Amino acid sequence: QCAGGPETGTAVWRILIVEDDSRMREFFAASVARCEGLALAGSVGSVAEARACLDDPARVVDVLLVDLGLPDGSGLDVIRHARLRRPACEALVISMFGDEDNVLASIEAGALGYIHKDATPDDIAHTILEMKNGASPISPMIARRVLSRYRALQADQAASATGMASSRARAVPDDGEKVLLSGREQEVLELIARGFSYAEISRLKGVSVHTVQTHIKSLYSKLAVHSKSEAVFE
Repeated sequence: QCAGGPETGTAVWRILIVEDDSRMREFFAASVARCEGLALAGSVGSVAEARACLDDPARVVDVLLVDLGLPDGSGLDVIRHARLRRPACEALVISMFGDEDNVLASIEAGALGYIHKDATPDDIAHTILEMKNGASPISPMIARRVLSRYRALQADQAASATGMASSRARAVPDDGEKVLLSGREQEVLELIARGFSYAEISRLKGVSVHTVQTHIKSLYSKLAVHSKSEAVFE
């Protein structure tokens, strides 16, 4: 079940484990060692050590198995560094952080999978091989949270779009809808539609040009527009 490395099947995927808990490192390393399709490229416990491994041109790293909570920084820094130095390297996060922000930040940094430590598979090697075969392994609990977050974002965007649409109120009411524009604002708008200038409107209505401009500014705001043509259209 654990056979099958890259291309010919005789080669293997090289795994770099970045985990500050020594027992977890040993657990992951043992799983990798039992799989003929995988080999250990390194097993370290800090951001600095991980960067040194990734910077070593003599070391082949195909998969990054990384925790987010490290003593000298975040696993996100390791993922970003790997993305720069080893573009072909694929990252799988295994962390106690199961909140949406950390999951989304990991994906944005370049991770292809995210496993919560409470749901760590007995055979992490099998999960790594699944990822190398095109899967994006995510713990069910985390997947549900991310889906809920995505749906909430969609709902917020829909509400925002609805709010913007409703703010573009019409000067002519529908079926008893309250008129937004005052009588004077409506008159000014009609004169604008007929092509009168501010000065001409000022003379016709017996008010100052400043007053005309005030009415226009107000009706622009009420109609959520920014020009004469938009105001006339509304």
